[in-house]
Amino acid sequence: MFYGGQFKTMMPKLKSTNHKGMELIRPLYMVREEDIKHWASYNNLHFLDCACRLTQGVKNGNLSSKRKEIKTLIASLKQTIPAVDNNIFKSLDSVCLDTVIGYIKNGEYHNFLDEY
Repeated sequence: MFYGGQFKTMMPKLKSTNHKGMELIRPLYMVREEDIKHWASYNNLHFLDCACRLTQGVKNGNLSSKRKEIKTLIASLKQTIPAVDNNIFKSLDSVCLDTVIGYIKNGEYHNFLDEY
């Protein structure tokens, strides 16, 4: 939304575009990151940081990412809006198309003026 000008998410289940008949399932999409970190620590497991080269970059000699930048922004917003992270997540499941200016469905753009 901030960098790409789109409001979209990674679906918890989707069909592969590269491998016919294969589906990608993200079973932990409803589990909070802090809960996963706590569980990993409790079980003495260590995970790699995001390995996606597109989300990482070097800033003033320090490894940083847009993902980390947004996490920091959300953490600062939580100081005044305690439920901001829950509200963002919930908004992905509560879109009211009657009040959306435009949207893309099946690769086709739709605008509120189409039905105005």
